[in-house]
Amino acid sequence: MTATVAPPAEPQAEPPVHKASARRKLVPYWLLLPGIVWLLVFFVLPMIYQASTSVQTGSLESGFEVTWHFQTYWDAFTEYLPQFLRSLLYAGTATVLCLLMGYPLAYLIAFRAGRWRNLLLILVIAPFFTSFLIRTLAWKTILADGGPVVEVLNTLHVLDVTSWLGMTEGDRVLATPLAVVCGLTYNFLPFMILPLYTSLERIDSRLHEAAGDLYATPATTFRKVTFPLSMPGVVSGTLLTFIPASGDYVNAELLGSTDTRMIGNVIQSQYLRILDYPTAAALSFILMAIVLIMVTVYIRRAGTEDLV
Repeated sequence: MTATVAPPAEPQAEPPVHKASARRKLVPYWLLLPGIVWLLVFFVLPMIYQASTSVQTGSLESGFEVTWHFQTYWDAFTEYLPQFLRSLLYAGTATVLCLLMGYPLAYLIAFRAGRWRNLLLILVIAPFFTSFLIRTLAWKTILADGGPVVEVLNTLHVLDVTSWLGMTEGDRVLATPLAVVCGLTYNFLPFMILPLYTSLERIDSRLHEAAGDLYATPATTFRKVTFPLSMPGVVSGTLLTFIPASGDYVNAELLGSTDTRMIGNVIQSQYLRILDYPTAAALSFILMAIVLIMVTVYIRRAGTEDLV
């Protein structure tokens, strides 16, 4: 008898693993698609339109036309240089004040508040439940001439010092640089406290105990342990405070005067009153470039790892 050899089995079709894995790889991009579309429509396209507007010439009656007139940038920068410097000065001062006031409060909430922590956090974010405009208008009443705040400052002779520094004029606070800085500090203080609290709350309390076991004083523990570990919050808080404060115009409009106008007031006036759209667009891009350069230098000096 001759043995019959069975034919080789046909190879079975492999499941479409590659197609499934390819689809899984595309899932994150599909999830990012709505955000990307949103940024394209409401950020990229307006930026392109503004860039086009900044190099136009013409008037509202005759119409504006793209002529690539880059001289507008230089003219706008040189004409409104005092407002640029004033905006950076006011925003920087408000940022420093927010850090000096916000850090102790964030430290208290993170390490000492106990069962009152949630209540204190609610009090920090409570101003957000009121309109930005209403909060700023309230400061007009607080700093009004003849009000209790002005009387207390006069009694303590604080206004004499601030007047010598050029922050106030005589016995009044309203319509002075001090009023604008106070408004900026108050309105943007929560933007400093919340990142600081988040950063401090992550610090392991056992590190403080270890520092005490090594005979470190509270001041040394703060300088060597707490503050370095809270630097991500410091960097984030200063950026979240300085960037919007430098472009703010509400506080200078309501609490200041013509001598305290910030660049945001100039841009608002160019857009809505003078109707000089190319100059307004050029000023916006100049401010954005200045802030971007300052933020980049600041992050590099602070260390990019502090943002992780």
